[in-house]
Amino acid sequence: MSDTNNRIVVVLVISNLEYGGAQRQIVELINNMDSNAFDVHLVSLSDYVPLADTIKQREQRLHIIHKKSRFDLKVAWKLSQLLEQLRADIVHGYLFDAEIAVRLAGRLADTPLIVGSERNTNYSLKKVQRAAYTLTHYMLDLCIANSHAGAKFNRKTLNQPEEKYRVVHNGVDAERFAPLDASALREELGLNPDTFYVGMFGSYKRQKNHPLFFKAVARILESHPDTRFILIGDQLAHGLHGSSDYKQEVSELVDQLGVREYCHFVGNRDDVEMLYNVCDITVLPSLYEGTPNVALESMACGVPVVATDVSDNSYVIPDDQAGYVVPLGDEALLAERVTRCIDDPNLLQRLKQGARDWVLSEFSTRRLAEKTEAIYREALATKRGWPAGADPIRPR
Repeated sequence: MSDTNNRIVVVLVISNLEYGGAQRQIVELINNMDSNAFDVHLVSLSDYVPLADTIKQREQRLHIIHKKSRFDLKVAWKLSQLLEQLRADIVHGYLFDAEIAVRLAGRLADTPLIVGSERNTNYSLKKVQRAAYTLTHYMLDLCIANSHAGAKFNRKTLNQPEEKYRVVHNGVDAERFAPLDASALREELGLNPDTFYVGMFGSYKRQKNHPLFFKAVARILESHPDTRFILIGDQLAHGLHGSSDYKQEVSELVDQLGVREYCHFVGNRDDVEMLYNVCDITVLPSLYEGTPNVALESMACGVPVVATDVSDNSYVIPDDQAGYVVPLGDEALLAERVTRCIDDPNLLQRLKQGARDWVLSEFSTRRLAEKTEAIYREALATKRGWPAGADPIRPR
């Protein structure tokens, strides 16, 4: 801990700061933690940091240790030096590259508490990734998942004890993501004020399951041809993880279904809070999720969500209260839930209010920070062998 103010020094480490769910959540966490009790720093293992401007006091808190290649082991050494320099009490990794670096660096620097993350619920690990995870997982003191399904998946995949896991659902900035005047926004963007707009927010990754969305689009247009669709998101930087190939496959499907003229492809945007408010409803057709940020952001804007019943979605989106949850792969029911809202303005209004109220009660960014802070305090005290309830804030 810092000798000047006795704050707990936390170093959060992530593979990059591109436009992604984990990246946005780590920024929300660092911006909302109690600065009187915690001195929080953020390390990116890539110099691609488009979200850097959203970090409060970024000059003092953001550090870049650029990973030059897939097997750049110098990253762990450089990170360990930074941990020693900052006198870190806790190091917490997000995403694969950062997870491995954190485990190695934390051990090299003798950091008291090493924390990992689970941000998803279903994915395939390459042999080298599985080996790296398995060989280093014993170095972790704790793993924080953003869903119960994710914690269960990680435990099963890596054969780890249940007591090593905690769950903190994502949070959303309900001041930034709030209801706005949709008619004014539509006029500004050149959109028809009377058209029903359905949105899908998501990068071009197979996980996001764009094909299900567009198959539902084709069904919706059969009975409601005046409906229009807004797609926000693009392929990952440099076509990472096959996203450029996947985007091309999706584009070909759009043409096969004959729905391109009904869709607005917007790409990546910084003003997504405006675009949520342009939509009447959003769709989340994912194959799997952790806690879906786009669902929380949409609901915070008072825009209901129709999502697939995967991971913790049935908890995150209460059915017939803040939107609807449908079985994975059921394009017909997904389309029916959307058209139900088109046909019943009173229902849509009820869902809009219910969505906003639900997010305010359960998923604020401050609540995200408070839950994480409590876990840090408890785990750090336990690691140091202090009595239950002891406050770990004290000089070294």
